[in-house]
Amino acid sequence: MIRSFQTFARDIKLSHSIFALPFALLAMFLAAGSMTRLPTWIEALLILWCMFTARTFAMATNRWADRKLDAANPRTAGRAIPSGQLSPWFVFLMMILCAIGFVAGCAGFIPNLNPWPLVLSPLVLFWLAFYSFAKRFTWLCHVILGIALAISPLAAAIAIEPAYLKEAPVYLLVLMVATWVAGFDIIYALQDVEVDRQSGLYSMPSRLGERKALWISRGLHVVSLIALVSLWNLERQLGLLFFIGVVIVAGLLILEHALVWGSKTGRINMAFFTVNGVISLLLGLLGIIDVLMAR
Repeated sequence: MIRSFQTFARDIKLSHSIFALPFALLAMFLAAGSMTRLPTWIEALLILWCMFTARTFAMATNRWADRKLDAANPRTAGRAIPSGQLSPWFVFLMMILCAIGFVAGCAGFIPNLNPWPLVLSPLVLFWLAFYSFAKRFTWLCHVILGIALAISPLAAAIAIEPAYLKEAPVYLLVLMVATWVAGFDIIYALQDVEVDRQSGLYSMPSRLGERKALWISRGLHVVSLIALVSLWNLERQLGLLFFIGVVIVAGLLILEHALVWGSKTGRINMAFFTVNGVISLLLGLLGIIDVLMAR
């Protein structure tokens, strides 16, 4: 059983939580700061628990739903289910347990007289699961994934201070995450263009062509930068450090697209994980420091 859990943890790539978690934490501090306070340690633990269970649910759903597709793809045939390391039933059980854990974490905000996380939790789970099936019928699957990760800062803000939803900055942060993730997911899909076509799957590179898909990715990342600059301009809690982070992110996004220029796939891991991991950590950390300094 311990070995199964270890295999499951490797298969769902817990390290990729780095993409959404910093933005959820930033939204948590921004929402609390809007009421001139800091998040309590209980609120912070609940946010971390909900992020962990929601992300694990999403990845388990993806692995379970794609088990046959993964088996037919040389790049993914070594994943836990198609390689026989885990049974589909084990992964399905983990889906159920994580869904229950997520709902329980959302219920933890009720003592704060905030029922909204619990009320909205089924919608969140639906959207997280929906992505895994979207690539079967629409090349907008990348945008659907972007929205799935962009839910995290919005959900964190609702959990900490629902009144913060009246402010424009939280929606700019959501827009930034959605377009940034959609843009780099298009790049990631370059690896599976031929397999996607053979399997009848939808991705922008396989359906629209790699050249056009990369231009869409670039356009999405331009929108991300515009959203970031607007966020810094409108959110009084964000100062010089966050602006420096925005400038660095602009350079990193240029680097990301340079690494895959001409539809090259040899450096996709660097473009996908390394560059984007630095982007999320940098913005999240500098944003939180600015919020703390603004108090």
